[in-house]
Amino acid sequence: MAELSLSNLTKNYGLTPVLRDVSLDIAHGEFLTLLGPSGCGKSTLLRIIAGLDVQDGGSLSIGGRNVDGLRPRARDVAMVFQSYALYPHMTVAANMALPLRMRRLSAGQRLPLIGRFLPGTSRTGAEIDAAVATTANALGIGHLLGRKPGQLSGGQRQRVAVGRAMVRDPTVFLMDEPLSNLDAKLRVQMRTEIKELHKRLGVTFVYVTHDQAEAMTLSDRVAVMLDGELLQVGKPQDIYADPTDRRVAEFVGSPKINMLTAVVRERGRVEAAGMALPLIVGQPAGTALTLGIRPEAFQLGARDGKDAFRGRVRLVEHLGSDLFVHLDAEGLEEPLIARLPVEQTSEAAIGRMLEMTVAPDRLLVFDKTGRRLRPSAEIVTVRGYVR
Repeated sequence: MAELSLSNLTKNYGLTPVLRDVSLDIAHGEFLTLLGPSGCGKSTLLRIIAGLDVQDGGSLSIGGRNVDGLRPRARDVAMVFQSYALYPHMTVAANMALPLRMRRLSAGQRLPLIGRFLPGTSRTGAEIDAAVATTANALGIGHLLGRKPGQLSGGQRQRVAVGRAMVRDPTVFLMDEPLSNLDAKLRVQMRTEIKELHKRLGVTFVYVTHDQAEAMTLSDRVAVMLDGELLQVGKPQDIYADPTDRRVAEFVGSPKINMLTAVVRERGRVEAAGMALPLIVGQPAGTALTLGIRPEAFQLGARDGKDAFRGRVRLVEHLGSDLFVHLDAEGLEEPLIARLPVEQTSEAAIGRMLEMTVAPDRLLVFDKTGRRLRPSAEIVTVRGYVR
């Protein structure tokens, strides 16, 4: 079993903290993605798991075995780097065979001239060649074994890097933004291939990316990181629909979530953009809050005479099946972005005044620290401008 357990990991570069007390359990066979912007510490965390960096505090175990202090080769993990890290002077076959040669052949057996004459070299070499060929054929690159990296496309190099990791038959795969150097079309294709690879191998994957589309489509669970902190860990749909922190809500989602300044009035009623919302919170009058509204939560038109967000259409983005409508709303400094079905194109013409409503259960409320206020526990929904 290749479960991972990270306990209170810390890492500093000089006086700059990179990881702040990170604890995380990853189940055997799980696909977990570390998601966050550049510089948040996710790649450093991956390198610590691989043994390429050493934490300043905390402990790490793989398969129930403490691996603190173990060299990378002793951890039974394989890593695919962002740059692929292929040796340009070696063929694809030699690149893929290298980790097996380093593991299975002695220093003498690896010597270019006399190594082939030492006992066992020929038999082990044939086994390595067979393993490389099997892996290459599984990845659809068997015909490329005689080429060098400079003769390959980006997608082919990516497959070679994955194959070099696969051939070792590791218990844990570590992937550090392996698709970032590919074009958009190829990234979509390779996402599918990586997901199918995980299903076929059934081993633990830890994947690092700043691309939320990759995280949401590939993962069993997503761990959102920012400034060295682990903010939230959960299923992709929960990370999106039920964020526990304002920073998570703002980072995940495209287009970005609408964030409105709100304030608590008498008897706990929440007001934003000059409207009394159908929410009551257990906060003193005058308390500042932030209201989050996902673009798809908006519905066009006021209903039953209830209040609505009103504004003039500034910009319309056509995305085939959807529209992104930018609305200069009354009482708000920043435009609202609503995601509407393409059938409403004629109603969302530039310059037109529109009214938008939102169901109360689609409103996300955050306190001044960024903590999410929970419905039923801290928020009561009442009759208001929309049912």
